[in-house]
Amino acid sequence: QVQLVESGGGLVQAGGSLRLSCVASGRTASTFAMGWFRQAPGKEREEREFVAAITWTGGTTFYADSVKGRFTISSDMAKNTVYLQMNSLNPEDTGDYYCGSAPAGIWGPRHPRAYRSWGQGTQVTVSS
Repeated sequence: QVQLVESGGGLVQAGGSLRLSCVASGRTASTFAMGWFRQAPGKEREEREFVAAITWTGGTTFYADSVKGRFTISSDMAKNTVYLQMNSLNPEDTGDYYCGSAPAGIWGPRHPRAYRSWGQGTQVTVSS
C-alpha cells in the first residue's frame, strides 16, 4: 500500500499560480505512474477529472487538453514527491485536487481505475 499526502492548495485570483505537492510513502517500488485528478464542487468521487500524470521511472507525462500549456507535472524520486505547477489559473480549475498512485495494469494513466491509492485531497479555489 502507498500512502499519499497532498499540499499546496489555496485561494488564488484568476491568472495566478499554485504548486501542489504529493509525498508518497510505503510500497512505492510498485508504482508505475502518479497522477493528479480534480473533483469539482458538487461532483461525486466517480466524476473526478483527469488533470495530469507522470510515469514514475521514465518520466513520461500526460495532460488533459484543458490544462496543456498551463500545468506542468514533475517528480523527484529521491524525495518520493510529485509536483503540479499550475499557471494561468481560471475559475474552471476550482476543485479538490487528488494525487493517486497507479501500479502497472490494464488501465492507462488517464483513467481513475488505474489508481490504487489516493491522498486526502487539497482544495484549490480560483476567484474571478
